[in-house]
Amino acid sequence: MTHDATPENLEKFLSQVASAARVRVIALEPLAGGAIQDNRRLTAEIEGGAWAGTLDAVLRMDAPSRIAASHDRAAEFAILKRAHAAGVKVPAPLWLCADAAVLGRPFFVMRYVEGAAAGHRLVKDAVLKGYGESLVAELGEELAKIHAIPWAIPGAIPGAIPGAIPGAIPGAAPARAPALDLISTYRDFLDDLPEPAPAVEWGLAWLERNAPPEGARAFCHRDFRTGNYLVKDGKLAAVLDWEFAGLGDPDEDLGWFLAKCWRFGKTGLEAGGIGARETFLAAYERASGRRAERARLGYWEVMAHVRWAAIALQQAERHASGAEESLELALTAHVVPELELEILDRTREN
Repeated sequence: MTHDATPENLEKFLSQVASAARVRVIALEPLAGGAIQDNRRLTAEIEGGAWAGTLDAVLRMDAPSRIAASHDRAAEFAILKRAHAAGVKVPAPLWLCADAAVLGRPFFVMRYVEGAAAGHRLVKDAVLKGYGESLVAELGEELAKIHAIPWAIPGAIPGAIPGAIPGAIPGAAPARAPALDLISTYRDFLDDLPEPAPAVEWGLAWLERNAPPEGARAFCHRDFRTGNYLVKDGKLAAVLDWEFAGLGDPDEDLGWFLAKCWRFGKTGLEAGGIGARETFLAAYERASGRRAERARLGYWEVMAHVRWAAIALQQAERHASGAEESLELALTAHVVPELELEILDRTREN
């Protein structure tokens, strides 16, 4: 909790939303990971009402500073509710608190889901325990479910951000081709940084010259990768971190998952460091009924490396500027040279 927040504030909020006689917070401990948001394991005892008993949950709040592309917690909560309603494996969203006075920052509460998420651990376990191919197939099927989430249907969504399509997932559809829209966004990211990043700029120029024809649009997770899902007993337990989700080209998600930068050292296992590329794509195609054009995926893998490089530079600047002192943020910059090399290797022929 922030320095000016008290357990009593949280207990009062939980009592109200759970219609409880009394709530006692037992623990609120930081969870590993989540460099962009602040995640806490919340344990509370609830007396009275439909929620009586022990609450095992995660409290997710804004980090002290945030990057431009990240949704606020109200928007992410609305997205999580829509994904949960569509049958996607996500932690069940419980309550949103937009009042910063409670804990110093807005937050929402969702069910705790047991499982492992650390990428370096998952890629090792997938090989040692032999579940890699079945897991990537399951992930392909789950991504197809995500792309089928309805994003423009009647009815308001609690927590929807101003300017959203009425009744839609927060965020309007880009007016131009999604690839060009993203290129403009990442160029703005770089323009806001104090130091130039010429290799990343080169990548953006290549992406602009080679942008594919506009294809289908769908609701995209935009951070669907190893490290952002939970695995229990070799099975997918939940998809996490919906802070970048929005409307776009579904091949963006496929390219992001397949990108070399998210294989955690297992470069030969092209599907997230877990299994084979074709296993993942075949499962996705069966579940979605949509053919993934392999040539287009190569383009989106370059986009993935450019995007991650731009975000890594932003993360490092959050620390360097003093906005949020964090060793994790500071160390993020160390991945940039490897990303730049991959960008140059993949674009040098054009």
